[in-house]
Amino acid sequence: MKQKTLFIINPVSGTGRQKNIETVIRENLNQDLFDYSVRYTEHIHHGCELAREAANQGFDCVVAVGGDGSVNDVAQGLKDSGVHMGIIPCGSGNGLARTLKIPLRPALAVQNLNKLHSQTIDSIVINDKYLSVNASGVGFDAYIARLLKAVKKRGFKAYSSLFFREYASYQNCNYHLTVDGRSLKRKAWFIAIANGRQYGYNLSVAPKAQLADGLLDITIIDKVPIDHLPITAPLAFMNLLDHSQHVEMFRAKEVHIEGNLDKWVNIDGEGENLGDDLHFVVHPKSVKLYASNK
Repeated sequence: MKQKTLFIINPVSGTGRQKNIETVIRENLNQDLFDYSVRYTEHIHHGCELAREAANQGFDCVVAVGGDGSVNDVAQGLKDSGVHMGIIPCGSGNGLARTLKIPLRPALAVQNLNKLHSQTIDSIVINDKYLSVNASGVGFDAYIARLLKAVKKRGFKAYSSLFFREYASYQNCNYHLTVDGRSLKRKAWFIAIANGRQYGYNLSVAPKAQLADGLLDITIIDKVPIDHLPITAPLAFMNLLDHSQHVEMFRAKEVHIEGNLDKWVNIDGEGENLGDDLHFVVHPKSVKLYASNK
């Protein structure tokens, strides 16, 4: 029986690779396996609504066509539904797609769907409401995610420009963490709470993270002195950040963070104002998807 499939396309995602996506789908999808339809998002978080509606209507698969925010929306709509999610990465960072080794070229990503390689991954629920399937964070990275909301252009160039513009002025903050019941006080530049290994652009914040191990990977990063950046930054791109003297890492099932004075959280690449009191809990094997079998 064919997979009843909905492609949810974000027409304004980062790179513009989705502009001719209907042609790409038609030419590369195995239509002996898939009976598909297409919907376009019309407003923020519309993808979540469309995905939830598709699950309720008996669809077998819902494919997010867009960036990390689009993937997050579809995952939130499908969580615990048993419906598979697919990903056609058309954003700038594409963190989860890279971790899953899904091809970044849309045609190849559509062809990858034809393999029907199924796997189930964990997700992270924040404050009993928000979902993260890849990586979230507080501190400097959340601050940059907030600033990116006001920038028309996305991508690594925009991110790195803001990074270096704001680097000198943003200082460590005091945080109180409760990690599986254990109390910790830390000064941190930013704290990542990850399910996947990277934020995107191959920038790894949790080198040992596994998508289906039932654990959060918590990375606490002290502000790196400017003269140490040429050493520390390459470690992040080499998946070796745990080798840095400025980094501390834990694994846990849940973490409570107090002291998020900025009130912003980076959730899968999108800035959200959630306040200064945060609770992250892993939900094991709650999202099914079609990924690469490489």
